[in-house]
Amino acid sequence: MDSRRTLRLVHLISTIWFMLCTGHASILAMRQAGFNWLVISSLSGYWALLVTLAVSFYLFSIFRGAGKGLSMQKEHPLTSTAYYMTFYVSAPFLGALAGVLAIMGETRVGPLLASISLGTIGATFLTWVVVDPAAGSLELLTPQARKHRAERLARAHLRKQQEQTNREQLLAQILEEERENERLWRHSLASQADRLATLIAANGADLIGAEQEAIRIGVEAWRMGGLICMRQLHDMAIDAFKRQYTQRQLVDYFSAWWDGIGNWRMPVAS
Repeated sequence: MDSRRTLRLVHLISTIWFMLCTGHASILAMRQAGFNWLVISSLSGYWALLVTLAVSFYLFSIFRGAGKGLSMQKEHPLTSTAYYMTFYVSAPFLGALAGVLAIMGETRVGPLLASISLGTIGATFLTWVVVDPAAGSLELLTPQARKHRAERLARAHLRKQQEQTNREQLLAQILEEERENERLWRHSLASQADRLATLIAANGADLIGAEQEAIRIGVEAWRMGGLICMRQLHDMAIDAFKRQYTQRQLVDYFSAWWDGIGNWRMPVAS
């Protein structure tokens, strides 16, 4: 087990210990305020859930940030050392030890546990909330830390710009490929579009044969380029019908005939 994994394990155990001491101190305070055990037990479940969720998010952020902390030793020459991290994760236990020493000679269990809980809470709060942020802020004031931070932010900015450029290039390539496909399809589907325009102009008994042929053309368009190709062929057929049959009313039969071919779905009537 490497040092980082050991620190994570100790930090997890110390956090659980801190939660237990916080719960003990809260129960003790409610008992001193006159609450009975029924009220305390009813409230403890909700508080335990909230504290568990909060600590889980806290531990998740700590574990996710542990790997990044190793690459920021120049920015944090003190707080990134093994000695400081050991002190940081051991703060609840140091507070418990201070609580024992503060009431040395006490033989009663109740006052001893209360002193341990308060010592744990006080030392943890002082270390995690006051000392650690203050030490981290002071480290960033050194010239070397400011220089390294500026370089890191510049690299991150450059990397973000490169990723944005790559995305734009990829998008431009995709759009160019789509435009090229549309040009190819427009050339190869011109005859099918004219034929579809003739088919939707059919009426009466001719509609059965027209539907079968339109379905065959739709399947070929799907195999050629999927839904995009079918939509382009549909639009081309509508334009061809309007050019060829200026006096006829348009009835978009094959929009329904193609229902179920690939991803094509018949428009729902409003």
